[in-house]
Amino acid sequence: MRSRSIELSCENLDESIDQYTNELGYQLDMIVPADSPTAAVVSKDGEAVRLVLSSSFSWPKAEEEPTEVGTQNEWITGRAGMEYRDLIPGRLGGRMIASHIRLTKGGEVPDYVHYHKVKFQMIYCLAGSIRVVYEDQGDPFWLNPGDCVLQPPEIRHRVLECTAESEVVEIGMPAIHETWVEHEIRLPTNELKPDRVFNGQRFVRHIAAEAAWTPSEFDGIEMRDSGISAETNDRADVRVLRSRTDAVLPAKSAKKREIDFYFVLTGSVRMGSGNDEIQEFTKTDAFVVPTNEDFTVMMSEGSEILAVCT
Repeated sequence: MRSRSIELSCENLDESIDQYTNELGYQLDMIVPADSPTAAVVSKDGEAVRLVLSSSFSWPKAEEEPTEVGTQNEWITGRAGMEYRDLIPGRLGGRMIASHIRLTKGGEVPDYVHYHKVKFQMIYCLAGSIRVVYEDQGDPFWLNPGDCVLQPPEIRHRVLECTAESEVVEIGMPAIHETWVEHEIRLPTNELKPDRVFNGQRFVRHIAAEAAWTPSEFDGIEMRDSGISAETNDRADVRVLRSRTDAVLPAKSAKKREIDFYFVLTGSVRMGSGNDEIQEFTKTDAFVVPTNEDFTVMMSEGSEILAVCT
């Protein structure tokens, strides 16, 4: 049968997907973006239909990225009923998305086996517990507070269940990327391949309860290294930093990359540059340190931050 593709505009994407999948017998193949979908692909009998929200939003170009790097958006409902809060205004011109995600109800999550067309993606558990399963990585396991995973590009995975009020931070590059439904592979897979390489990266599961705190290159600050740097060929460095006293991350630090993203886990953190006004951030706040200026990050005693440098 010869395949064909058509594109249709719709006013309500959720209602259109429901109509095609539940009433007309199509299968969902793709949705984009996951946090606030504006397009989806459904298919049946060799026909693919791309459904596009008529009022799709486009993100600003890189040179238009915002200066208010600590402002976050309100909660919205995204894929699989999960609630999302956008942590980076403007998403750095489309270079990165950082989402604070919460699952308010406990029990089974209405997810499906899927994968993402990304260059980098990770999840850090903030609260509660979430049971997940990954392609070739063995049986399902629980993500607990402080745990994190690196999801290599296109690894098949699924969220199975959670406790009520679970929360994670999810970071992905680029900001807008496609989520594809996997119709053939079932999880867990029969084979265990912990060293399998997915598009140049290996899966990482960092268990906080088993990790050691070690001195960092910053005076008065210790770190818990996720191991993600080694398994991404140094594309991204992901660590939790904890201050033993009032401490400073100097401008142009050794770990500075194209993007320096920070999420405050506990305590308070201030950021400033020269004579500029000091910005203060507390628990669940996030900010990006501009890489073209000499910004300094100041941590109060006992503070913890998730630092993601790419």
